[in-house]
Amino acid sequence: MEEDQSGVELQTGVHSRDQDKEVSSSNRPRSSRFKHYKWWIRVISYIVFLIAGQSAATLLGRLYYDKGGNSKWMATFVQSAGFPILLPLLFYFSSPFTKSSHVGVTSIARQPTVPTLVMLYFGFGLLLTGDNMMYSYGLLYVPVSTYSLLCATQLAFNSVFSFFLNSQKFTPFILNSVILLTISAALLAVNSDSENASTVSKGKYVIGFLCTIGASAAYSLYLSLLQLSFEKVIKRETFSAVLDMQIYPSFVATCGCVVGLFASGEWRTLSKEMEGYEEGKVSYLMTLIFTAVTWQISSIGLLGLVFEVSSLFSNVISTLSLPVIPILAVIFFHDKMDGVKGMAMVLAIWGFISYIYQHYLDDSKSKKANPNEVSLGHANQV
Repeated sequence: MEEDQSGVELQTGVHSRDQDKEVSSSNRPRSSRFKHYKWWIRVISYIVFLIAGQSAATLLGRLYYDKGGNSKWMATFVQSAGFPILLPLLFYFSSPFTKSSHVGVTSIARQPTVPTLVMLYFGFGLLLTGDNMMYSYGLLYVPVSTYSLLCATQLAFNSVFSFFLNSQKFTPFILNSVILLTISAALLAVNSDSENASTVSKGKYVIGFLCTIGASAAYSLYLSLLQLSFEKVIKRETFSAVLDMQIYPSFVATCGCVVGLFASGEWRTLSKEMEGYEEGKVSYLMTLIFTAVTWQISSIGLLGLVFEVSSLFSNVISTLSLPVIPILAVIFFHDKMDGVKGMAMVLAIWGFISYIYQHYLDDSKSKKANPNEVSLGHANQV
């Protein structure tokens, strides 16, 4: 009887271990799918932040100039001055409770030194200041149609920088996406009005042309360097790392704009500009405040996509907002919607779907090769 009982216990123990293995094996794919869904939720959220923030900021910037604003340094200042609204998020995601919830690469990765981070943030801040200022001069001296067409070249610049700095691999779907989005932006540029082209001298036009090209190249370099910094220096898969990369360079860029505002003497004309604003002083201040806030929302989406996917993908999504802005302009500013704008929107959506489909194919291959792992979608996988 004792032998029979021990045999039953042995069989029961083996059976229970088999059940535990089955449960653990069934939990692993479920956990993998959960991580996969969480990643897609984050990416979709960043896409919404980028498109909505950039579209709203562009429309508010147009409102600022249309109603009497004319300060280049102030227009540059509001692109980075809204970073304090992100400080509560930084404190929350940097709390000990939040840090303890991260595992894997976050807990074992070697953190960069403080001098390294200071140099990194300072360099990105100066790059942002110069990039934003070049865009301001380009928009001031170049017709709107030419300006928009030149801005579309940032996809070409980003493709080159991503190839050399981020080991970006190109596929027919990615190439198709870049071409379609570039054509979409070009259609909008050709169809837009060339305002004040006759009032700009040839010398200023050349300056505006070169500044716009330089700004497009600098913006693409900024995105590629961001991705490289996340992979080689930051090495943290946390939202606080994204916030750090937005807040500290924005602080440096804001300080640079303040210095430029006083050095150029434009600060003396701000009170007169506010008094002459068509919608009044309160509307002037609210326009600047909301412009600063929406630029920060757009930047969080941009940095999040660089971190989660790649710099090229974030640039593609940023270009996708070009046909979105005319739609919003029709609603809020009663602009005319013609067939060219409609075609540009269709091409942009087609290009966006092409890129998403390529990422879907890569993700499916990754899951087949490693069923228990989730593709995090960085550039070297695309």
